[in-house]
Amino acid sequence: MAEVYYVGVDVGTASVRAALVTREGVLKRTAEEHISIWEPQADHYVQSSTEIWEKCCSVVKNVTQGLNRNQVRGVGFDATCSLVVLDQTFQPVPVSQDGDRLKNVVMWMDHRAAEQAARITHTGHKVLSRVGGVMSPEMQPPKLLWLKENLKESCWNKAANFFDLPDFLSWKATGSLTRSLCTLVCKWTYCPPEGWDGSFWTSIGLEDILENNFSKIGSVTCSPGNPLGNGLTQEAAANLGLAPGTAVGASLIDAHAGGLGVIGADVKGFHLPCEDHPISTRMAMICGTSTCHMAISEQPLFVPGVWGPCLSAMVPGMWLNEGGQSATGRLIDHMVTGHTAYTQLQEQAQQRFPFAGENIYSYLNNHLSLMSPSHSAVDLLASSLHVWPDFHGNRSPLADSTLKGMVVGLSLSQTLDDLALLYLATIQALAFGTRHILEAMKEAGHDIRTLFLCGGLSKNPLYVQIHANATGLAVVLPDQMEAVLIGAAVLGACASQDYSTIQVAADP
Repeated sequence: MAEVYYVGVDVGTASVRAALVTREGVLKRTAEEHISIWEPQADHYVQSSTEIWEKCCSVVKNVTQGLNRNQVRGVGFDATCSLVVLDQTFQPVPVSQDGDRLKNVVMWMDHRAAEQAARITHTGHKVLSRVGGVMSPEMQPPKLLWLKENLKESCWNKAANFFDLPDFLSWKATGSLTRSLCTLVCKWTYCPPEGWDGSFWTSIGLEDILENNFSKIGSVTCSPGNPLGNGLTQEAAANLGLAPGTAVGASLIDAHAGGLGVIGADVKGFHLPCEDHPISTRMAMICGTSTCHMAISEQPLFVPGVWGPCLSAMVPGMWLNEGGQSATGRLIDHMVTGHTAYTQLQEQAQQRFPFAGENIYSYLNNHLSLMSPSHSAVDLLASSLHVWPDFHGNRSPLADSTLKGMVVGLSLSQTLDDLALLYLATIQALAFGTRHILEAMKEAGHDIRTLFLCGGLSKNPLYVQIHANATGLAVVLPDQMEAVLIGAAVLGACASQDYSTIQVAADP
């Protein structure tokens, strides 16, 4: 009997990835393609949904090459919580002043709507209690309001369909307009079982969203992993190289897919603090360009400055609180590449690791060890250099997108040693930001005993160790390092009905 597989597709900030995954949760193949990011003006970041879908098709064809199409039982998508705008005929609508139709995605990290977000917060509407009391410019209502106020003729009046990017992908695959509860609850203020609150949209000046039972933003919802439509349409199947009718699961936001991929891990025998305790004693940290801190609970917990509680947004039947840092990997890159000694760093790293595939961060980690008299003293090297890491605002728990970053303790020296120390101090600042989020969650009733990390930064041993040191918590890394792709594949496995629930599909 031929082995069966599931395909997970992950659309991150700068790339699209796919994985072919076995029933046992083992990655057999992966593929990756980069996607374009445009910055037409400060704090405006846009992408193309046409390009993103083309890259999805390319990577899926890559990982399934040579297989019998019927061996692939299900497909799952996750993506960043970016806003996709389409017209009545589902064609792209421009989201920038230049009117380029292909640039129809307002990215998650786009902060153009900071002023609109502040106005929405000022309304004090009751739905804000589900987002930590403060509306973030990274959520969809302020972005919609910005489009109406600033691009009414070229965008707002032509737009008929607003999708979160994960829902756009599942629609493109199946033709189903059903939205995932993950996206609508976490980023759009949808609240099951009541649904949309029309008074909120009216109070912020978006009463036109109510038309035709909220059809522009989603009238029908379902839990992540539920099968959508009749599976892949003929057109999507041809583009992806798969069989028509292949099951497609309702999607997840990328961070939530990562959380799903790690938070239920079997840790028996490792003598961890969370062993023999409920899953609610674990926090999943998905660390990449930004970092998301995912904690779940059996009862709703309201944490000031932290998004949620959101029911069934990641694990069905559980309440999710989501903290986060808007720039982590991106901040580390910014600090390192902007330093005068960066060129010297590149040259030194190339000399030391010419063939090993090592990167500049491996070199910096090694350089810091050489600077320290003992391994444990690496932490103390930056004791007189301090970074405030909110270069792109503070998502949690201060929930202030206007905050800026700073560095204290600089001298006139600009050596490679100074660059290494700035790199260390930046990681330490991010780790203490995580501690700040943990303290806010603990004060609200969470009992988090262990951190489960995944994402690109979790592959950096210094980042992992500094987080353990700063928080005083045990840190767990997945055996399969691509937890986000595993989480996406779980959605396809659940949709195939080979498994009864997401929890069963995700069970190691």
